Amino acid sequence: MGRISISCLLPASWHFSISPVGCPRILNTTLRQIVVIGILAAAVSLLYYSLVVIRNKYGRAYRDKRFHRYLARVTDTEATDTNNPNLNYGIVVDCGSSGSRIFVYCWPRHNGNPHDLLDIKQMRDKTRKPVVMKIKPGISEFASSPEKVSDYISPLLSFAAQHVPRAKHKETPLYILCTAGMRILPESQQKAILEDLLTDIPVHFDFLFSDSHAEVISGKQEGVYAWIGINFVLGRFEHTDDEDEAIVEVHVPGSENKEAIFRKRTVGILDMGGVSTQIAYEVPKTVSFASSQQEEVAKNLLAEFNLGCDAHQTEHVYRVYVATFLGFGGNAARQRYEDSLFTSTVLKNRLLGKQTGMTSDSPYLDPCLPLDAQDEIQQNGQIMYLRGTGDFNLCREIIQPFMNKTNETQTSLNGVYQPAVHFQNSEFYGFSEFYYCTEDVLRMGGDYNAAKFTKAAKDYCATKWSVLRERFDRGLYASHADLHRLKYQCFKSAWMYEVFHSGFSFPVSYSNLKTALQVYDKEVQWTLGAILYRTRFLPLRDIQQENFRGSHSHWRSFSFVYNHYLFFVCFLIVLLSILLYLLRLRRIHRRMLRNSSSTSLWIEEGLPPQKIAGP
Repeated sequence: MGRISISCLLPASWHFSISPVGCPRILNTTLRQIVVIGILAAAVSLLYYSLVVIRNKYGRAYRDKRFHRYLARVTDTEATDTNNPNLNYGIVVDCGSSGSRIFVYCWPRHNGNPHDLLDIKQMRDKTRKPVVMKIKPGISEFASSPEKVSDYISPLLSFAAQHVPRAKHKETPLYILCTAGMRILPESQQKAILEDLLTDIPVHFDFLFSDSHAEVISGKQEGVYAWIGINFVLGRFEHTDDEDEAIVEVHVPGSENKEAIFRKRTVGILDMGGVSTQIAYEVPKTVSFASSQQEEVAKNLLAEFNLGCDAHQTEHVYRVYVATFLGFGGNAARQRYEDSLFTSTVLKNRLLGKQTGMTSDSPYLDPCLPLDAQDEIQQNGQIMYLRGTGDFNLCREIIQPFMNKTNETQTSLNGVYQPAVHFQNSEFYGFSEFYYCTEDVLRMGGDYNAAKFTKAAKDYCATKWSVLRERFDRGLYASHADLHRLKYQCFKSAWMYEVFHSGFSFPVSYSNLKTALQVYDKEVQWTLGAILYRTRFLPLRDIQQENFRGSHSHWRSFSFVYNHYLFFVCFLIVLLSILLYLLRLRRIHRRMLRNSSSTSLWIEEGLPPQKIAGP
């Protein structure tokens, strides 16, 4: 017959003794030790695992939120959770000159902190691709038939409607913003196109679409939106207490009698396209003007706006200078240069009786073309032949007058007013031609260094065209660089250099310019700045709801700590209860052993058992 006994020798130890007939006694002391060690190891492991997970998940999350939250925002490639009821959506249609593109953005509920902006990012479909669609031609092509505009734009809105949850359509704002192509149309044609949109779209779609949601925006607005977009992606609108962060002293417009605000330094943008060049940067302090005329001009170039959700709060009030220069883009500048070259050469030939450039045997020697490269200028049925000499410095000297600089103080290209830039405490990003000129051929994109760029440009211009063609055929340049880029790289490098240093007056020693095509592998569109600016007052509702829930600003973080530490306390209480219960079993077991041993002794002596007092 088997015998099983349980002995609680330690508060957390069990002793099993198994002795059936024909079976040896095994694993009594060893099993007790294993059980004790196993229980303790399990408890310690569980506690350690819980602490490590919480610390890693939330400790790192806090640091990332403080220092690199914007990186997660732009590098997040997860598909948008359309089943999340707390997710909000917004739609922006960019109606450009060559086509129209629709962008769908999404953001969670506001966190209740009035210092923070909405965490807006592009919506992604199930394949993690951004929800974007483009159609051609541009909306301005319907100037003579505005009744067809709503049919033209309908595919874009249907595309967005398929991605935004149906239950969210009525609360999803839709903005249709038209740019350069529409600006050149007469106001009557602009009005007819917008009227068709405002009339027909609400009939077929349930998006939040009012009269102010469809308009032709100015170049100044477009520049402001682009400036907002890049700074939002870089996290420059977030507040910081870190002394290592680059900060600036800001005098908020209209608050001259109040103390200055210290906040993160925003970045300026430089964008050189084919036709125009644009500059935008924050002017943190009050500016002075040389004349009343200059002050009047400055009013059209300085934009003051509040990105905060409450118009009475000044933490997010910004004063931004935005200027657009038509004819100063890379291709337009080359066209101006060739027109001037043709006119001046024809005039000289007529006065001196020469035929320079009129035949291929006597071409005009152009310092802005690579050495021995050939080109032609055609005007009024005449052809002017060019051959490059590849002189970078001479090219710079020739194109300097095209900056149209004046002697007036605080002016830039074309004599346009430009407030002073604090070069020691500023940072700029250069896009489009600023990037192409430094990266496509010279392979120097990124941090700009004037001395290195000048040397590389000189070497390129002075290299024979046959050598450049050979390098091109071997694939030594950027994949999207073509022969047009190779031929005009010398001129565009000189033009970019002069615009930056002579036109905008940045010193040659300036080291805080970064040329880029994308930011953190993402294309930053002005539409991001537009949706952020136009939804800036939406968080106010969420903030009021948060204030209603609790009057303590630390409640959110306290509740997190409270919930997780409550779990630990409960776990320890349960563990302690088990140990106390085992200790009590041990005491009962000892008492039973003592009683049974005394009774056995009386029986062996032939005496009746005595009543033994308990301990």
